[in-house]
Amino acid sequence: MIDRDDDANRADLRIGSADRLPGITSGFAFRPETAKPMRELAHTLLHGPSTLTPGERELIATYVSSQNDCYFCQTSHGAAAAAHLGKNSDLVEQVKRDFLHAGVSEKLKALLVIAGQVQQGGKTVSSEAVEKARLQGATDPEIHDTVLIAAAFCMFNRYVDGLDTWQPRDPAMYSSMGERLAIHGYLTPSTSAPAMKATR
Repeated sequence: MIDRDDDANRADLRIGSADRLPGITSGFAFRPETAKPMRELAHTLLHGPSTLTPGERELIATYVSSQNDCYFCQTSHGAAAAAHLGKNSDLVEQVKRDFLHAGVSEKLKALLVIAGQVQQGGKTVSSEAVEKARLQGATDPEIHDTVLIAAAFCMFNRYVDGLDTWQPRDPAMYSSMGERLAIHGYLTPSTSAPAMKATR
């Protein structure tokens, strides 16, 4: 098992600008060719037209990222969710801890069950979970998008953590990033290189 706090264990995984840009932005900067379609996918799923609100979709992304223990993704998308939800960071934390008792709709709770099943593995999605979501008013496009958000964020989370990217702990940075993502979406970078070299 890799000790995430031991830099020496993973130093050989750092590539390109991983010590200058936080999280997924370092991978995007290293490979702009793959960054473009990944940004477009995130923008479509989280910021494009949908009968699910941007806040609901960001909560799905945040929950899956928290289940994958990806600090950068759960914190940045949690900040975006909070920005969409009137700066309600308490609700974001409730969803991460115990969404079944959080102050969200029964439909979203049912969709989060599906998202959690996808996070465990695609074949764990049950017909019972899908039927319950439908009974709570979820449409087939909403169920589709929930599955795709969950699957995409498993990829994004593994991308961020697989490259051992720098994941700063500064709450103000994530708050600013979340506000920008909520307003502008995902087609352009949400952060720039810090003035100082990153420390872990």
